[in-house]
Amino acid sequence: MKTISIEHVSKTYGEKTLFQDISFTITEKERVGLIGVNGTGKSSLLKLIAGIDVPDEGELVYAKDYKISYLAQQPDLNSEFTILEQIFAGDAPIFQLLRDYEKTLMILNEEPESEKIQEKLFQLQKEMDALNGWDVSTNAKTILTKLGIEDFNKKIGSLSGGQKKRVALAQVLIQSPDLLILDEPTNHLDFESVKWLEDYLGRYQGAILLVTHDRYFLDRVTNRIFELHGGKIYTYKGNYGAFLEAKAIREENEAATILKQKNLFRRELEWIRRGAKARSTKQKARIQRFDKLDEELSSITSNEKLDISLKGSRLGKQVFELKDATKQFPDKMIMEHFDLLVKPGDRIGIIGKNGTGKSTLLNILAGKIPLDSGERIIGQTVKIAYYTQESEDMDENKRMIEYLKETAQVIETSDGKTISAAQMLERFLFPPHTHGTPIRKLSGGEKRRLYLLKILMLEPNVLLLDEPTNDLDTQTLTVLEDYLEEFPGVVITVSHDRYFLDKVVGQLLVLQGDGVIHSYYGNYSEFLEQETKSPEMKKEELKEEVPLKEKPKKKRMSYNEQREFSTIEDDIAAVEDRLEEVKEEMNHIGSDFEKAQKLMEEETQLNERLEYLIDRWTYLTELSEQG
Repeated sequence: MKTISIEHVSKTYGEKTLFQDISFTITEKERVGLIGVNGTGKSSLLKLIAGIDVPDEGELVYAKDYKISYLAQQPDLNSEFTILEQIFAGDAPIFQLLRDYEKTLMILNEEPESEKIQEKLFQLQKEMDALNGWDVSTNAKTILTKLGIEDFNKKIGSLSGGQKKRVALAQVLIQSPDLLILDEPTNHLDFESVKWLEDYLGRYQGAILLVTHDRYFLDRVTNRIFELHGGKIYTYKGNYGAFLEAKAIREENEAATILKQKNLFRRELEWIRRGAKARSTKQKARIQRFDKLDEELSSITSNEKLDISLKGSRLGKQVFELKDATKQFPDKMIMEHFDLLVKPGDRIGIIGKNGTGKSTLLNILAGKIPLDSGERIIGQTVKIAYYTQESEDMDENKRMIEYLKETAQVIETSDGKTISAAQMLERFLFPPHTHGTPIRKLSGGEKRRLYLLKILMLEPNVLLLDEPTNDLDTQTLTVLEDYLEEFPGVVITVSHDRYFLDKVVGQLLVLQGDGVIHSYYGNYSEFLEQETKSPEMKKEELKEEVPLKEKPKKKRMSYNEQREFSTIEDDIAAVEDRLEEVKEEMNHIGSDFEKAQKLMEEETQLNERLEYLIDRWTYLTELSEQG
């Protein structure tokens, strides 16, 4: 079995220690999700494992023939290459052959009468036969097509950022390495592409290590979770859902341990203050223990949650209205004679395939792009905050605190308190010693978190969010979703993130292309379920329901049912007793996370069993009353 082991690895950038003395092993066919707050070093760890960076201490252990492929969050591609040249840009002989073949084919299209080119193509075809090059070429083109890339001869330099990411993803997928490392692979992918990628990775024969903000994707793809926190790594068996349960137990246990340490610290502090003199070995040892305890408590990072309880501006009855709106670009129609009324309290998601104009619609509502015809009406009290994909106003030479103070020196929270820009940074998990850091030194996710803070400090009553989940960690997203749930104004968002849309929006604008926009009332999962139904199923749902004849009720219990009824209450009591025992064991389990997960699995099974028994008891009771 092929494995890779990371042994006692440490990495520091400047004054910041990302991780210290971490060790773990990834085995064949494991699907590992790496999570942690932005800035903890997730992408740095991926680069170390991919061989792009080196650790300060420790080593990576794997066989000489062990192959690793890496998808960066911001891929570095050759702008002069065509898409296929980039796809086959590796050093392997088969990639060199494919590059030569595709290039020769293009030349032959321009010079179809050239015998020299024809002969060269014939020789290359024979080599393709010998090395199974046709299968590799077909696989590459299939993957590109599934990811929404169809013109394989386009130059990389002419592609959008999202298209480049999809080309880079295809490039690593066709290499079939022993370890596939993916940094935010779902960024810029629409639902169909994400679903295809989930299925593809499910069939993948090697190991996978990935970072993603897409929690549905994380839950469906992974069978193991690594969490980077406080310079340490914690490992969990199971997917994202199993991780959330296990982490809750770990944090409860850690909180109890910290409380015990603090109580001990108080007692030691009293003893020290009474003026203990280090006359004896015992007293010296106690003073040393106090110093060590002081150091441990000082190093504990609190699990404080990101707080975004900011005050918003008052919003009147009128928000946005588009009347008979038309917008067209030379190569595509975005909307044609489109009407839209946005009301106070609306939560609207804008969805559709890449290139249908989702961001354009958001820009029209924001007043950044004018309509060709029709009207855009905006209420007098509307105060917009627009979270864009580019963080366009971010001067990377400025320090964090200066950047925030451009918006406001102080701000009022929802509970009426006034706090400073520095305090807001602390609420957003930026410690005081980092406030003077130039923005260019932040990680990509930290920049996005800072940008989010700035636009929320504008005290808006209308939030326009363009792909807000890209590059934000799952903790920040969870808190943002909670904030949006309480936000009294209007939220309109473009997103491909199914989890985010399910939690935040109650109405969808579906851009179909060619100017067609449909409305759907409900969340994203409900919409997808509706879309996957066949036309025949949808027609059946529209038919008037014919009432079914009620089946005659069973009048008597069978012999087996009578026996079951006589013991079912004892069975229910036994399950309830075992549930109590499991809960008690979980409260005293300490840091044995594997045992915790086994107990959680047993608890789930017991709850399912209890639910079944109660349903049976209800059914059998009704039968007994009829008899």
